[in-house]
Amino acid sequence: MNKKLLAPAALVAAVGLALAGCSSTSGGDATPGEISIDVPEIPAMDKLGSTEKEVNIVAWSGFVEPAWADQFTADTGCVVNRKVAATSDEMVQLMRTGEYDLVSASGDASLRLIVDGNVQPLNTELIPNFGDDIVEGMKGQLYDTLNGNVYGIPIGRGANILEYNSEVVTEAPDSWDVVWEKDSPYAGKIAAYDSPIYIADAAIYLMEHQPDLGITNPYALDDEQLAAATDLLKQQNAMVSEYWSPATNVTSFTGGNSVVGTSWEVLRKATQDDKFKSVLPQEGATGWSDAWMLATEAKNPNCAYAWMDYTSAPEVNGAIAMNFGMGPANGAFCELNDEAKAHCDYFNATDEDYYKQVWFWTTPIDQCLDGRTDVQCTNYQDWTNAWATVKG
Repeated sequence: MNKKLLAPAALVAAVGLALAGCSSTSGGDATPGEISIDVPEIPAMDKLGSTEKEVNIVAWSGFVEPAWADQFTADTGCVVNRKVAATSDEMVQLMRTGEYDLVSASGDASLRLIVDGNVQPLNTELIPNFGDDIVEGMKGQLYDTLNGNVYGIPIGRGANILEYNSEVVTEAPDSWDVVWEKDSPYAGKIAAYDSPIYIADAAIYLMEHQPDLGITNPYALDDEQLAAATDLLKQQNAMVSEYWSPATNVTSFTGGNSVVGTSWEVLRKATQDDKFKSVLPQEGATGWSDAWMLATEAKNPNCAYAWMDYTSAPEVNGAIAMNFGMGPANGAFCELNDEAKAHCDYFNATDEDYYKQVWFWTTPIDQCLDGRTDVQCTNYQDWTNAWATVKG
């Protein structure tokens, strides 16, 4: 299946429904296998039965489309019912209603769903396409694999890169200092992401430039570390031209309101102007990774397993990745044809050295995700409260 990239306007519209939650943790020295997190004991399915008549899915816009869903229905008899969600918070709320079987969860949603018992562990032996072709950097991550149990089947990933207007920012930046330091020559023209999870971006910068704070994971912040990140964000606030959503990011740059700031590669590409460049700075960056997750009380688990397997095949997984604008989870897609290879090259799909620099969004919780047990870390509500003081 060769699914063409969306036209820029449609692409931005699709991405616009997806941002508030694409999330996870992978980058740097994270070692999720060494961290034990308290989760409900829920058994995984040990075998499949007959498929039901339907499967109900909560998904980001662009993940469940007739171009591949219709063929799935023809093959399995499972009618695909899609509910598009705009944020991770909405996804979590919808999954807790018990009306949906599957969700295309980002890392900030997935950890909440796992810890609260809303999703069940998966038997990957029942998903043949979850095999060697799935890129290694999307397996075994803290946001969807806990205590040896797999809860998520990877779909795709991307980094939060530094975008800049090369006609204004004439010296290519290699550090995030151009958006964080108060003497930045681009003050008043800096774009920043509008979400509490953006606190992690500040934490990554502090990891490099204030090592005495002891931050080793940008999603594991104690009170002192969160306060330092909040102070940095407040300093940046005076220089921000716009706090963006995917729907506004492109116009913020093309309209001249912003000349440098966080973005996605797919959004930079949507500007359709070569003067907009991007870089993954030396400090590293946050990023996002999405995975299919199965509701604990799914009414249609057999169709759900069939969907996870079907969409993990290289052709279908690649179609989703091209439609949305991200690196696919199935690396075999990249070898299918020249168009697929070009897409994978653009999004660094199989470049693990690139993604080792990326800390995929993960919901902060009271239990420190860096393994510390002598302190209690701040949780997402704490981050939400801190973000309100930044924006206020």
